[in-house]
Amino acid sequence: MRKILIADDDREVRMVLYEALIRQGHTVTVAENGMMALDIFEKNPADLVISDINMPRMGGLDLLQKLHALRPQLPVVIITGHATVETAVSAMKLGAFDYLLKPFSIDVIVEVAARAFAAGLPKKDEGAGQPRENQDFLKKKPIVGADNKLARVLQKAKSVASSKATVLILGESGTGKEMIARYIHEESNRREGPFVGLNCAALPEGLLESELFGHEKGAFTGAIYTKKGKFELADGGTLLLDEIAEIPLHLQAKLLRVLQEEEVDRLGGKSPVKVDVHVVATTNRNLEEAAKNGEFRQDLYYRLNVIPLTLPPLRERKNDIERLAAHFIARFSQQYGKDVKKMSKAAWQRFQQYDWPGNIREMENLVERAVLLSLSEELEPWDFWDEETDDAVADKPLTFAAEGEAFQPAAAAGEATEGGMASLRDVERQMIMQALQKTDDNRTHAARMLGISVRTLRNKLHEYRLQGLID
Repeated sequence: MRKILIADDDREVRMVLYEALIRQGHTVTVAENGMMALDIFEKNPADLVISDINMPRMGGLDLLQKLHALRPQLPVVIITGHATVETAVSAMKLGAFDYLLKPFSIDVIVEVAARAFAAGLPKKDEGAGQPRENQDFLKKKPIVGADNKLARVLQKAKSVASSKATVLILGESGTGKEMIARYIHEESNRREGPFVGLNCAALPEGLLESELFGHEKGAFTGAIYTKKGKFELADGGTLLLDEIAEIPLHLQAKLLRVLQEEEVDRLGGKSPVKVDVHVVATTNRNLEEAAKNGEFRQDLYYRLNVIPLTLPPLRERKNDIERLAAHFIARFSQQYGKDVKKMSKAAWQRFQQYDWPGNIREMENLVERAVLLSLSEELEPWDFWDEETDDAVADKPLTFAAEGEAFQPAAAAGEATEGGMASLRDVERQMIMQALQKTDDNRTHAARMLGISVRTLRNKLHEYRLQGLID
């Protein structure tokens, strides 16, 4: 049983959350505003606080700050009906455990509460005035998002976490399969045991067998000591077999036997060793198709596919893009000691329109790059991408967003059309040439000044040369 404090000025929201969390066996207290919530907490500390942002007398962010002054490691979930990147970044910078956009399903809040408790309850002796630990925020990689598809995956993962059933996590590269595996471990009755991972694609075939099953001293040339394999190291805990489809066929047979018999034979060993391991496997390949084509053993596929979990790609989680971006901006800004910047309107539009082929991993890498390289007040598209990924953009009319001063292209003799107005292409060329002149022919700076990509600028200059308009 956990103590949960809910702060929201909307009575209906308070009652819905109250009933949902009471049904989970928790003790729930409600408050109409931040001031009342703080007073309740000081008299009867909770294990989790769920707070709206906009409330009379004291808002959610102020409440978050005051609660963390009393108990730094207290998980606080911020909810709002009017989400912006700025409020999300502020909440995460202040140490919010999660940030949810109304309306959300009951399953989502139940799952978030479960994650908060799985992450560890605040210690009783954490009093006011103690320095807040920020390292946990940097080391931990929480599952960020409120998408319904993701929530269903988490619900299934939690329900099978304490079983011995093998879990197969499917999904495109970069969707967070390893994080789901860790979530399963943390939600299980094995959470105090080891979590051991092995990337099956990262090792040559000759080493993979030894890494999985171990070897005895003298089993082969170079085996100068006895070594436990990953199965033995994960005994009593969880073993993650990442990229399971890359295991060679002859090792698949041995792996199948280990899963069935729950014992391993070390290379050169005289007798099998019993192991108690919950196996979680991941892959971005279609294992069913691979099994049909003879590239993967069918019997092993059926053994692994007891509990399949399919993660949705980021392009199907559009509502989570802002939340994820805010999370990564806050995390990397803190990690590198940078000021937390908001994304510009142009960058935000690009994030919404982008297809995210590399999924969450791609966003994480792009945001880390932007936080490190950004020199402007906001994170701009060129901080994330060097060039446009769509070659067709060069054929589209340019929309200029010059920084600082507006361009005033001078009228050129012989370049005026009917009515004395210069054509759009002429104005476009004049603006490009003026930008290059202002930046001493530095294409990167000129492209930034114009609000376009370096590739677009290069293609335009090539077009002008073919037309004989420039040298």
